[in-house]
Amino acid sequence: MKHWAQNGFKALTSAWVLALLATVAWSQGPSIQWLGTHNGNRSAARGVSRDGSVVIGTISYSGYDRAFRWTAAGMEVLNVPSSSSEPWGISWDGSVIVGRGIGYYYRGFIWTADSGVWMVNCSGFDSTSCYGISGNGLIVVGASSSPTYGWIGPLGSPCNLIGCERSSLLDASYDGSVAAGYCGYNGSRRAIIYRRATGTVQQLGLPPGYPEAFAQGISGDGSVVIGLTYSSPNWDPTGAFYWTESEGARVLSTLGGAKSWVFKGISVDGSVIVGASQNAAGERRAVRWRRVQGQYRIEDLNQTYAALLANGSVLRSAEGMSPDGRYIVGWGRNAATGRDEAFLLDTNAPNGDLNGDGCVDDGDLLQVLFAFGQTNPGHIADVNFDGIVDDGDLLIVLFNFGSGC
Repeated sequence: MKHWAQNGFKALTSAWVLALLATVAWSQGPSIQWLGTHNGNRSAARGVSRDGSVVIGTISYSGYDRAFRWTAAGMEVLNVPSSSSEPWGISWDGSVIVGRGIGYYYRGFIWTADSGVWMVNCSGFDSTSCYGISGNGLIVVGASSSPTYGWIGPLGSPCNLIGCERSSLLDASYDGSVAAGYCGYNGSRRAIIYRRATGTVQQLGLPPGYPEAFAQGISGDGSVVIGLTYSSPNWDPTGAFYWTESEGARVLSTLGGAKSWVFKGISVDGSVIVGASQNAAGERRAVRWRRVQGQYRIEDLNQTYAALLANGSVLRSAEGMSPDGRYIVGWGRNAATGRDEAFLLDTNAPNGDLNGDGCVDDGDLLQVLFAFGQTNPGHIADVNFDGIVDDGDLLIVLFNFGSGC
C-alpha cells in the first residue's frame, strides 16, 4: 500500500511539473515562422499536425506545383511521380499525408512515415484523387472519375464508393465515422455528410439564395461542417458557410467585403474556424471565426497578430489549423523576401484549451473526463501526448483552468 502511494505521489508530481512547463511555454507569447519556397517562386501551406511539428503544402515552380512536407529540419518535396502534385490532408500526428499527382490523369497518393509515397488506383476509373484523411490516420476519403464518384475506406483499400454520382468526399472526422463533401442533385451539387456505420448520405441543404455548395471540412467530433457556396455555371465561390444539425446551413460573416473562404481549418468541436475574407477595400485577409454566445465572430489575423508582421508582411489566407486551434497555417506576403510564402503561426493558446476557443474552461475539462482512460493515438484529450488520457492530462487542464478567459 505504501509502495502504491509513493508511486501515485510521484506520478501526480510529474504531472504537475508537466503542467508548470506547459504554462511557461504559454507565457512566451505567439510567434510566426515563414517557411520559405525551397527554390520555387511561391509556397502555400494547407495543413498542420496537432503539435505543429509537420506542415504540408505546395511549392510553385515555373508552370507546376509540387507537394511539400515541412519539419524543423526543413522543407522536402514529396516524391510523387507526376509533373505536379498537391497535398490535401494530414493525420493529427503528422504520420500520414494524402493528396494527388496531376498529369494527363489525376493519381491519388498516400505518404506514410514508414513507406513513403504510394499511389492509389481505384479499379474501373481513369482518375483518382485522395482528398482527406481521418485524424487518427486510418480512413481515407476522395473521388474517382469518370464518371465522378466519391469514396471512403481504410488506408490499405480506400476505394469504397458512396453511391452518389457527381460526388466527392473531401474531409473526415477524427475516427472517420463521418465524412463531408458533395453530391449531385437535379443538375446542381449539394453539400453532404456520409455516415460509415449506416452507409447513408445526408444532404445538408443550402443557405438561402445559393444554388450550389460544397462541404470542405468537418470538425474532429463530426458535429460541425464548413464549406463554400458556388454560383453556376462558372464555379465561382460566393461565400463560406457552416452547418450543424440544429441550425442547418448558415453563411459566415466577412470583414466587410463580398466574400469569405474556408478550407479545412476547424477545431475539434467546431468552435473555431479559420479561412480568408475580403475586407471593405476588397483585399484578401486571413481570418478566424470564434463561436461566442452561439454566434461566430470574425477577426482579422493581421490585426490580432500585428506585432509579428514586421515591414508590411500580410497574412492572406489561413488554410489549416491544429485541432486545438493553437497552430494556424496558410500563405501570405513575406515582406522580407518579397514573395508569397507559407507560414506557421503559433498562437500559443493556453495549454489545455482543447477546443481552441481561447479559454480553458468546463468544456475542456469535460473532454478529458469523457475520454479518461482512452489510448487512441492522437486523441485531442491526450494533452501531454503520452498516448493515454489520464491524470497527467487532467491536471494540466486544471492547472491552466481559467487561462485566456
